[in-house]
Amino acid sequence: MGESMYVRLRKNITVKQNSEIRLKDIAFVTGSPNIVNRLGNTFIYQISKKDQSVSVIDGFVVIQQLVDKFPQLDIQLIGQNQTIVTIEQKQKKPSIFLVSVIWLLLFIGSAMAIMNFHYDVSMQEVQQKLHYLLTGDKVTNPLWMQIPYSLGLGVGMILFFNHLFKKRFNDEPSPLEVELFKYQQDLDSYVTYHENNLNSKQNDDQ
Repeated sequence: MGESMYVRLRKNITVKQNSEIRLKDIAFVTGSPNIVNRLGNTFIYQISKKDQSVSVIDGFVVIQQLVDKFPQLDIQLIGQNQTIVTIEQKQKKPSIFLVSVIWLLLFIGSAMAIMNFHYDVSMQEVQQKLHYLLTGDKVTNPLWMQIPYSLGLGVGMILFFNHLFKKRFNDEPSPLEVELFKYQQDLDSYVTYHENNLNSKQNDDQ
């Protein structure tokens, strides 16, 4: 048995169209320093138009290529069994008109949601009663309470999402980032599952 080399695939990478993928691009390699560089430069896959936007490189394919090119080595695959390759697409400049329309729709929708919520829970009546309990006077619009409350809603949303434009307040992920992370995990699982089923069907047909 030859010298042992250990390969751990990355979970996902992003490459440009028509890129050549080598082992060092999709995996961490450890073992003898004299062999790591040679192993890392091994050609694995060529991105083509048929890959469209996503491709999955299976660990067995990687090991098979390494065994064929380095039969004297004992290749050990640890960790991930697949690497999801996301292929960068040509980005178009966003339309200012379209962005403005979407922003306006989101703004109106958010405002309507907040107003409907406050109407459902009778927030104005609650504030009127609080004002009466604290001061003994009955007023229709207790502004000294309503204005700070309205400002507090905006500040609370900024703190909740942990962002003010591109500025972060701390390293803690926001709930939105956590949900996006979960969504990405589900998407990766779906892509991997679909790719494995597709490969199985192709092998059966052969």
